[in-house]
Amino acid sequence: MKNIAIIMGGYSSEYKISLISGNVVYQFLDKNQFTGYRIHIFKEKWVYVDDNDAEFPIDKNDFSVTVDGNKITFDCVFNAIHGTPGEDGLMQAYFELLQIPQTSCDYYQAALTFNKRDLLSVLKPYGIKTAISYYLNKGEHINTEEIISKVGLPCFVKPNKSGSSFGISKVKTAEELPIAIEVAYKEDNEIIIESFLDGTEVSVGVINYKEKITVLPITEIVSENDFFDYEAKYQGKSQEITPARISDEMTAKVSAVAKRAYEVLKMKGFSRSEFIIVDGEPHMLEMNTIPGLTTESLIPQQARAAGISLTDLFTNAIDLALEK
Repeated sequence: MKNIAIIMGGYSSEYKISLISGNVVYQFLDKNQFTGYRIHIFKEKWVYVDDNDAEFPIDKNDFSVTVDGNKITFDCVFNAIHGTPGEDGLMQAYFELLQIPQTSCDYYQAALTFNKRDLLSVLKPYGIKTAISYYLNKGEHINTEEIISKVGLPCFVKPNKSGSSFGISKVKTAEELPIAIEVAYKEDNEIIIESFLDGTEVSVGVINYKEKITVLPITEIVSENDFFDYEAKYQGKSQEITPARISDEMTAKVSAVAKRAYEVLKMKGFSRSEFIIVDGEPHMLEMNTIPGLTTESLIPQQARAAGISLTDLFTNAIDLALEK
């Protein structure tokens, strides 16, 4: 039996979703092969939480825990932390130093993909299309006229390093822009302002499944709100249609772009990329490397459509990590 630490929580606004994801992993872990341990990672504490919700502190020197006088170490870490420090490379680098296998990508890829600006800049030379972007760092002068002349209206204002659609606003008038910028700065000190892409939104999961890079069935996103915001994602204000209602030709095109991005970046583990198809061309918005793993999240939906159970999905991720 392998001891698997399932890390969840984190330091960002996404911690509640992460706790749900982590508990789903714990629930569906193959109990014949693995003993799962729920590890809560918060700024104020790192603790193992047992089935009675008793907490035991993690020794950060070697990522171990002592329970009733017995020291427990871990064969592998299943990373279910959305946002910092699980999705931005910090935990990946920590486990690399401790030589403990973990299920997500390596630290460089995590840091790169978590930074939307840098990710899109790296992928553009490979022919991957994106929206027109304008970047701002906190404290810089805001030239509303210059921003609008570049990206147009409506446009989207987003924190550069954040997930779950926190801090994102759709801006329709010049007057709304400074307010949207302030909202985004509450999540991050760097923001990205993007032109509005009017088209079909799709989400594409790519995983290494049984040592083969596999594109999962594509999900079409139809939001009841103005865009795929937090409410649409987590509170049922959207339709998520898997497989997407797009042609076979377009499915092949989007799948090829998503797979290319995964390969170019030398990704490992899970990835979920968001695209908007405009005039027959997929435009990438972002890539998530610790996507939601709740039973209703997109990657589990897509895996089900591909005939992969959650237990198989999680076992595959651990097996690949242990083979590194």
